[in-house]
Amino acid sequence: MRAKPRTSAHDHIQTLTDLKQRLQSLARPRHAELQLRFFKTGPGEYGEGDRFLGLDVPTQRALAREFRHLPLDAAKVLLLSPWHEERLVALLLMIGHYEKAAPKEREALTEFYLSHARYVNNWDLVDASAHLLAGPTFPATRTKRLETLARSGMLWERRIAVVATFHHIRQNQFEPTLRISDILLHDTHDLIHKAVGWMLREVGKRDLAVLEEFLKPRYAKMPRTMLRYAIERFPEKRRQAYLKGKIGALQP
Repeated sequence: MRAKPRTSAHDHIQTLTDLKQRLQSLARPRHAELQLRFFKTGPGEYGEGDRFLGLDVPTQRALAREFRHLPLDAAKVLLLSPWHEERLVALLLMIGHYEKAAPKEREALTEFYLSHARYVNNWDLVDASAHLLAGPTFPATRTKRLETLARSGMLWERRIAVVATFHHIRQNQFEPTLRISDILLHDTHDLIHKAVGWMLREVGKRDLAVLEEFLKPRYAKMPRTMLRYAIERFPEKRRQAYLKGKIGALQP
């Protein structure tokens, strides 16, 4: 069951309690069981211990629109929830506040987001928020904070670092992505391999020459998953040349 957006004269008096009750009322326990496996919540897995209500993403986005007038402090409290869906809705609410905020307020919200990265603790949460809550705060010429995150021992901070650069890619500014990708080139986690490969692919969709200039001296050392993601849209002959390590014998 999907939540339908509501707009009324009473929107401004909706509370965090109202939102949490709505989320709980829409819970789908059988679907939640599937999510527990999909998001790797077992012992030793990257999502260990997470809890799910079983809501789909369209429902969560609809609820974020419905409760968009909640104050930012309410969204910050909701981000601390043990429920995965509540944390996603919190991030969506924070994005709405960020988009309307003045520069100083944006910087403060980004700082809150980054200092609470332990609650942005699965790939879907990072991917829905990093390029909207972190990327715009750091211009292409001022990415030291993202570079520091890329060297973090926390998986989610490293993923935030590279996905945040999607903002710059959309502005046709590729250097932040290339810089962060270089730092993460030898990362050991599959979720980082996928994220870096994804961002490199996005660079290539906009400027193939820039991507190939980055890949040629590095592709032989890249994790296989990262390379596969990066060259996914290449013509098959060229893709195979990269995979087989024969790119030097093939002209563009």
